[in-house]
Amino acid sequence: MSIVTLFTWVQRGTPGKDDTVTSSAALKLLDGFSLEMTGKDVPGLEEARDAIPLGTKINVTFLGNEDLEMRVNAAKAVKDMGFVPVPHISARRLSSQAQLEEFLDRLQQVGATEHVFCVGGDPATPEGPYPDSLSVIRTGILQRYGVAEVSIAGYPEGHPDIADDVLWKHLEDKSAALQEQGLGAVVLTQFAFDADAVLSWVQGVRSRGIDSELRIGTPGPAGIKRLLNYARRFGVGSSAGIVKKYGFSLTNLMGTAGPDRFMTELGQRLESHPESGVVGTHFYTFGGLRATAEWARSFATGAQA
Repeated sequence: MSIVTLFTWVQRGTPGKDDTVTSSAALKLLDGFSLEMTGKDVPGLEEARDAIPLGTKINVTFLGNEDLEMRVNAAKAVKDMGFVPVPHISARRLSSQAQLEEFLDRLQQVGATEHVFCVGGDPATPEGPYPDSLSVIRTGILQRYGVAEVSIAGYPEGHPDIADDVLWKHLEDKSAALQEQGLGAVVLTQFAFDADAVLSWVQGVRSRGIDSELRIGTPGPAGIKRLLNYARRFGVGSSAGIVKKYGFSLTNLMGTAGPDRFMTELGQRLESHPESGVVGTHFYTFGGLRATAEWARSFATGAQA
């Protein structure tokens, strides 16, 4: 039995017949995957580096409990280990234009500004002049520091505090602004559990004339309790919905789960809709960088077997 059959969006145990199939469509979805780390995860990256393909994009967060040195050092570590840093710029956490430029300048010094992820951020009230990521993009400052490609956020399963029509308008406006400025664009999504919802969202993106690369946020293998806690925190699905679709047991949350079934289902759906364009995977490493990278390697091995 391949290790891939042991990591499904169910607790570890005997896999069902529908959980053992890793399709070539899922492998295509996995190709060139990206990862996410926090500023504190440099030791974890060092531990995982031999399991991560060189040239992998690795996003570096911009959290409230991190500081400038931590963010820049993490981006530098990503670069030095042979990966591609994608530092986050959290618009509402920026207190001034000067802080934005200082951050970009420091990142440029370590060769980490070619790719960035510009996002609104968590604070309910902006700490400075930027209420959202669009306001940062429209400054024209990013290009001055060597930015060539900007990732922007997408929400296949919606946002707990923002109406769907507003999310679509924001996505259209940001995509148009990046195109006008000659910057490359990637739409990187919040993590999702529902392949049908993701496919519907992808079709919505394409119907609006947005042809950027899409990277679907996917939780890497992690404890079920942790996955459900993150899902509640970010308003992604519901415990009952996830249980119904993937077979978690809410009476036993001690197991570990991985995204095999989700990846397989999504890959198959995308394969039947070639108009979906370029769609890849971005892993949220709730269970750690090494566990996620090893899962991806095992999943790919299963697909090629």
